Amino acid sequence: MLKIVTSVIARDLKLAMRRQADIVSALFFFVIVVSLFPLGIGPEVDLLRQLAPGVLWVAALLATMLSLPRLFADDYRDGTLEQLALSPHPLGLIVTGKVIAHWLVSGLPLALIAPILGIQFDLSGEALLVLTGAILLGTPALSGIGAIGAALTLGLRGGGVLLSLLVLPLYIPVLIFGAGAVDATVSGLGGEGHLSLLTAMTFAAIGFAPWASAAALKIALE
Repeated sequence: MLKIVTSVIARDLKLAMRRQADIVSALFFFVIVVSLFPLGIGPEVDLLRQLAPGVLWVAALLATMLSLPRLFADDYRDGTLEQLALSPHPLGLIVTGKVIAHWLVSGLPLALIAPILGIQFDLSGEALLVLTGAILLGTPALSGIGAIGAALTLGLRGGGVLLSLLVLPLYIPVLIFGAGAVDATVSGLGGEGHLSLLTAMTFAAIGFAPWASAAALKIALE
């Protein structure tokens, strides 16, 4: 089972390296969106600290969504997805590998660059550490939930808009607890509870979402 997942991860990472413009565009979008707020608000330090958790998390959420339409679309167009579905390996394990690969090229870079952007909002060192941990813990859930939406809208005309309408409401709990962890740290209350809930949601998403996505993919391929 582990060999199947790692093989899919390695394959998708190689393909992603051939399309580095997609990775760079998502990072550039994240940087630009986050950087616009300090420029627009001005040097109001207290206000920037209050807005920082929500701004950073909303930008990370939207940046993650940029690559979701291509999660299965390229394999669907060239027939690879159908071959994977016909293989003797469970499709859910294959989707698990694709979800992890998506997180490695979309969620992980966002978590690594977020502390640098957080400095613009005058966040403390502890708040930046919690921000990094929250994005690391929460973005896998975004990739898992997004995979369900990508599978449900596969092959549909205007699927990108429908994908957004499907997954954005499901992203709300991750957004609330991710931003809440940083906000609680800034307020001095501690964000351990929020981080624990984020971890639980990520494990639930990674455990459930690939199999739901696999069922949706089988319907799309029929």
